[in-house]
Amino acid sequence: MMQKHKTYTVEEAKRALESFCAYQERCHKEVVSKLIAMHMIPEARDVVIGHLIEHNFLNETRFAKAFVLGKFRIKKWGRIRLTRELKFRDISTYNINLALKELSDDTYLATFHDLAEKKAASIRESHPLKKKKKLADYLLYRGWESHLVYDKINTLV
Repeated sequence: MMQKHKTYTVEEAKRALESFCAYQERCHKEVVSKLIAMHMIPEARDVVIGHLIEHNFLNETRFAKAFVLGKFRIKKWGRIRLTRELKFRDISTYNINLALKELSDDTYLATFHDLAEKKAASIRESHPLKKKKKLADYLLYRGWESHLVYDKINTLV
């Protein structure tokens, strides 16, 4: 037996995606995925995306800036991880660079040092090389630059 899925008119899709985008910043890829999940045909998807961009519900530059500041502040991600995650979401290099400029170097380094010191204090490992490896893995996974990570590890451990 075939399953029925809800069908949407273009106007219904516009309204649904307006509230989807108003709730939090979205990238084009998320909106396209949502439209595909709504079983919209490509022509209708283009109409809806055009409408969202025209009425400023969808803005990749604004999304990139909000993403970078949010993930940096809350998850303490470094520039490498932020760049990788934005590229995964098909954000242009231009917008990625604009968003990363929002991070001041002073705040960036202060956050890095606080994170590294807090994590180093929490690692329960007596062997210094194992402790260095755990700390390096943690910081590199979070996308901090390797030269910062290794300089900080050598001063901490």
